[in-house]
Amino acid sequence: MSTPSAPSTTAGAPSASTGTAGLGPALFVIVTAYLMVGVDSTVVNVALPDIQTDLRFTPTGLSWVLNAYTLAFGGLLLLGGRVGDIAGRRRTLTTGVLLFAASSLLGGLATESDWLLAARGLQGVGAALIAPSTLALITTNFPDGPRRHHALGVYSSMAGIGASVGLVLGGMLTSWASWRWALLINVPIGLAVALALPRFAAETPRHAGRFDAAGALTGTAGTTSLVYAFIRVSDQGWSDAQAQLGFGAAAALLAGFALIESRARQPIMPLRLFADRDRAGGYAGVLLLPAGMFGAFYFLTLFSQRVLEYSPLRAGFAFLPMTLAMFTTVRCVPRLLQRLGAKPVLLTGMALLVAAGAWLWRLAPGDGYLAGLLGPLLLLGVGVGLSFMPLNATILARVEPREAGAASGLLQTLQWLGGTLGLSVLVTVFGTATRHATGSPAEILTAGAARAFGIGSLIALAALLVSAIVIKGRRRAV
Repeated sequence: MSTPSAPSTTAGAPSASTGTAGLGPALFVIVTAYLMVGVDSTVVNVALPDIQTDLRFTPTGLSWVLNAYTLAFGGLLLLGGRVGDIAGRRRTLTTGVLLFAASSLLGGLATESDWLLAARGLQGVGAALIAPSTLALITTNFPDGPRRHHALGVYSSMAGIGASVGLVLGGMLTSWASWRWALLINVPIGLAVALALPRFAAETPRHAGRFDAAGALTGTAGTTSLVYAFIRVSDQGWSDAQAQLGFGAAAALLAGFALIESRARQPIMPLRLFADRDRAGGYAGVLLLPAGMFGAFYFLTLFSQRVLEYSPLRAGFAFLPMTLAMFTTVRCVPRLLQRLGAKPVLLTGMALLVAAGAWLWRLAPGDGYLAGLLGPLLLLGVGVGLSFMPLNATILARVEPREAGAASGLLQTLQWLGGTLGLSVLVTVFGTATRHATGSPAEILTAGAARAFGIGSLIALAALLVSAIVIKGRRRAV
């Protein structure tokens, strides 16, 4: 995952209330807040079959349990960073954590599908306030030097750790208690973080400015309309009137968003960031790669539980080889970047992701874990480990200090939106492939999932081609 938006100016030293002795607790509290966001991106994945049964979701409608969260999160992330600049990062983070906890409580108590989706959307709003503020508080609360470097190292690993822990934790909670605890666990953690923040974390200075509310609203509404249209297609087909209306609304809203951002005095997405060729190619890659990958986790979860008949706990642990491969690879990437430069490492990682999708394209109902899933999971882990750090380095290289926050915030926004839009496209592919399919439920699900994996592989191939053609690949971009 990428680094959230930094504050527009660097704050000074920590206040006396946080002193040197408080730096350890401050790091723990701040990192825990960010870890909640990473965990929640995947914690419900292995609980999806149970959620579908309890709340009567359709197979394609079930993807909105993920989309409602990631759409609100990705769509409002840049605006959330702006709120922190103006209102103060600690206050914004505390508000976001409390909203996240409250919406988790609502989701855990949901008795209807619409109720759960509304709660997941509110969780995304809370996450959009949390993520941009955590990095700024580390900058404020840790003096420049080894301690800040250590804090940033711990912080940077939290998103990947959170996503992996979420799969295992979701399986444990769903198997031992209920899928509801995958959400309810955020309540005590969120309350503890909100109470600890004023004690251990110093507030950042506030900055005068205005909110780009028009940009946030049109951008979020446009992407939501696009995802809704794809989901309608997966259920009703391309001739559906509501789907066509959704595509039309998305085109109008996103065009309006681009126009607003080109004229806004303080845009949430400065278009000038795309002027650099390498950065533009990096942004394209960070949008396309999650678009192909996010759906893989969704359909692998359904395959492992519906076809292989794994329990939620076993399904969560089935992803551990991918997690271990990713962590092992990430430790080697800095040295590879210094020796080879970003582009060769990036293209190698993307090629492995294409290969993983192509392998899963051949998935059959009779394939067990060792024959059908283990190899692709290992390729996914190594491919992710090799791809995202070079993409981040390419995007953030040569960024002017005054635009570092906007560049990193846009990076994370495109990453989340890419995953959400990609999942909606792959769910559409799945729905189209299975709508009139015949055979056993396992055969139908496997055929639809394999088709989705194939399209995901083609999306990853598009990312590979764009990166190879557009990115010049200056040596040692980090």
